[in-house]
This record gives sequence, C-alpha cells and structure tokens, in this order.
Amino acid sequence: MSLPEIRGALDTSVVMRLLTGQPDNLAMTARRYMAEIEQAGARVFVSNLVVLEVYFACQHHYGMAKEVVLGGLRSLLSMRTFVVHPHLLPLLATEGLATAKPGFLDRLIHAEADAAGLPLITFEKAAARLPNTEVLE
Repeated sequence: MSLPEIRGALDTSVVMRLLTGQPDNLAMTARRYMAEIEQAGARVFVSNLVVLEVYFACQHHYGMAKEVVLGGLRSLLSMRTFVVHPHLLPLLATEGLATAKPGFLDRLIHAEADAAGLPLITFEKAAARLPNTEVLE
C-alpha cells in the first residue's frame, strides 16, 4: 500500500486560521481547502518553524494562553491529514508543557538535534534536564 500524497506545505497564515477560526472568511477558505485534501486522501506538511510561529502568534496577537495553544496544536496536527516532524506530537503530549522548564521552544529544538543524532549545545541551564545536552559554562 502506498503512502498518501503530500500536496504541499502549509504556511503559518493557513495554520493560524485553522486553529483560531479568525478572520471568518480566511478560516472558511482554509477549512474548505483541508476538506478537499481529506476527501482526496492526501496530506499536507507543517514544519516546526510554522508550528513555532503559530505558537507565538496565537499568544501575542490573540491573547491565547500557552496551554490552550499547545492543546489546539496537538488536536489539529494529530489529524491524519497533517504530516509533522516525528517528535512533535509526542512533545505536544508532554504533561505540563505550558509551564515546563525548559519550555516548548527549547524542547522542540532539542528534539530536532536528537533526531539528527546530535547533542544540543546551549547556554540554557534548564536544558541540562534534557538528555544528550551540553550546557556551556
């Protein structure tokens, strides 16, 4: 059995509309596009950079709490029509992620380094809690 076709990579603006439903006309267009993708049995890619932009934009522009944004991203990106970095969904499922130290951003950077088989080199002392991390003194 072949894997579903990946039709494209979503930009931050599309993911924002899917997550927030605002503005109404753009959210409706984004939902219609995703319905077409689903009906075709295809998928779309969402990069970690887009996820991080959405994470910060939802907080800054829409006043959404971190836990709400993280939960919304987890719900949305768990749908079978989305292709994401393999470490993203397990990370989004982390208990207490909204208040964790290191936070979501640092943990996602760590996950990418880990996936590449590389240690994370950082000045962030909280990152010492993560495996395969070297904190520079």
